[in-house]
Amino acid sequence: MLSDKIEGHTEWRKEIDRRLDQLLRWLEAHELSTAEAQAQLMRLQQQNRSDKLMVAFVAEFSRGKSELINAIFFAGYGKRIMPARAGRTTMCPTELGYDGTDRACLRLLPIHTRLEAKPLLEWRLTPEEWTQVDLDVHDPDQLIESLHKVADTIQVTVDEARALGFWSDGAKDNPMQAADGSVEVPKWRHALINFDHPLLRQGLVILDTPGLNAIGAEPELTMSLIPQAQTVVFILGADTGVTASDLDIWREYLAGEGGDDASRFVVLNKIDTLWDDTLSSDSQVDEQIEAQRRQSAQILGVREDRVMTVSAKKGLQAKVSGDADMLARSRLPELEQVLGERIVHQRQAILQARMAAGMRAIERQQEQAFAMQRQELDDQVAELHGLMGKTEAAIDHQRKRIAGEQEGFDMSVGRAHALRAVHRKILQEIFDLLGSNQLLKDMGGLRSALQESGFIKLGVRKAYATTFEQLKARVMEADAKAHDMHGLFQNMFKQLNAEFAFTLQADPPPRMDDYLRQLAEIETGHAHYLGMGNLLKLSQPEFVDRLLRALVSRLRIVFEKAMNDIEQWSRSVASQIDTQLRERRRSFKRRMKTLERAESASSDLDGRIQEIQDALAANHAAEAELRRMIEELATFPVPAA
Repeated sequence: MLSDKIEGHTEWRKEIDRRLDQLLRWLEAHELSTAEAQAQLMRLQQQNRSDKLMVAFVAEFSRGKSELINAIFFAGYGKRIMPARAGRTTMCPTELGYDGTDRACLRLLPIHTRLEAKPLLEWRLTPEEWTQVDLDVHDPDQLIESLHKVADTIQVTVDEARALGFWSDGAKDNPMQAADGSVEVPKWRHALINFDHPLLRQGLVILDTPGLNAIGAEPELTMSLIPQAQTVVFILGADTGVTASDLDIWREYLAGEGGDDASRFVVLNKIDTLWDDTLSSDSQVDEQIEAQRRQSAQILGVREDRVMTVSAKKGLQAKVSGDADMLARSRLPELEQVLGERIVHQRQAILQARMAAGMRAIERQQEQAFAMQRQELDDQVAELHGLMGKTEAAIDHQRKRIAGEQEGFDMSVGRAHALRAVHRKILQEIFDLLGSNQLLKDMGGLRSALQESGFIKLGVRKAYATTFEQLKARVMEADAKAHDMHGLFQNMFKQLNAEFAFTLQADPPPRMDDYLRQLAEIETGHAHYLGMGNLLKLSQPEFVDRLLRALVSRLRIVFEKAMNDIEQWSRSVASQIDTQLRERRRSFKRRMKTLERAESASSDLDGRIQEIQDALAANHAAEAELRRMIEELATFPVPAA
């Protein structure tokens, strides 16, 4: 069952968190914790603890989407928690999740916020603009009454509907006008539901999307929200099959999103409409359902095993009444099993890959630290052996030699600081390339083309292609500068390693291929907005503004991630200098103390040599223990799907 899989995922994450905490404490106890290692481990912990599993449910209206959500997640209440009735019930995108730091509540963003040039991400940061309704999770009736507010509508004039994006002059799918000429539109732009449910508590987030008209009116939903989901469940009606509007949604908003095939599921709901207990046998009904499944897969262009069949209505009824036979016939347990296995396995694989990369980075850092410590200890042993039987004058000579080494070392520190200045300069250039100001500048041509007056905007597609060429060029230029920075690190590290027997190593910068791929996916996935089917909408300034804001919002996420990757890499490489400089300064102090002991009594030299040899043995033992802990985390197994 889905609940079992998610619970197992939670326990899996808890074990990873425990081991990360154990590793952090171990590094601190052995005085091996560097600022970069701490930051790396804390990032991994934060990613692991805040991990969310988002499942988006997408469908044309009257496909039983809300009923399916009720059947899978909320049958334990014994009632329909999410609004589910004939006709259109989900009027605005609705996110269901759990934040333990906040009260159980429903937050609603008024529809008029579409008139302001702010993306949804910014509205999330202004809670005072949302209407809040407190929820009583122990009172199903109060919960139902409150959550039904997401389906609220308001009557507005045609001009207001046009400004909000729900009316296009000449379009066939405009809302019906009332007797007074007004039209009905959603009252709310977005809804956030926070309440304590066992599945939501474990990091599950449900995105309930509205139907075709509302999706088309809010580009941010398809450009930002749906792509964030680890899994998208597309729901069809077994009684209708794949309709023209279903196919429009699939082709325009889902199939072209660039997601892995494994992230898209098709659910053929309402198979109970095909049940015929009087005229057809069970096998005949099954054959009919299977034929509808094959046909749906063929029309959508997906593998047959990506299409599942279910009766959400009968599954919900069976769960509430405890009817095991009806539950089995509804095929709901089969759907839950597949969703649980695929969703959780996908997420665990992503987290494990992040963990492995983070552990290998820490391993490289610590290998350098251990190697340098061993070199310093070996040098000290050789130095102490050389002092045996030496005169006070010889010891004083040795002291002057160490002081001279330290002076030369301090001069090299100045070169390292100069490198830091150049490093910061290049890093700032990369930030300028990938920052918001440059992004808005690159979008200027497309913005101008879209804002031209007239019904047909001939230059839009060319401007769109040019914009993405510029954006890809920015990423490639940032990549080139990162490699320039890498070259500087390599040259400086080579000098320092030669002069002071350091073990500095400059790992190559992060590859930008993934971000170029994401840009290509965004370009391909959203080109349909510029097609002939959207001419009416593109003639509306309000729609164009929302389209541009949504596009900028998603592009900004890609660029910010690219910047963060480069920044973290550069800090990781640069932090090696601080670590080894600090260790060398400690070495100078230890050597001077050794000379002081040698002056007092030659017998102390044997004891000091033994201490250093014990330290060498402890160094090897500590490195072996650290490698064991890192290897366990880097290869922490992902349960089989």
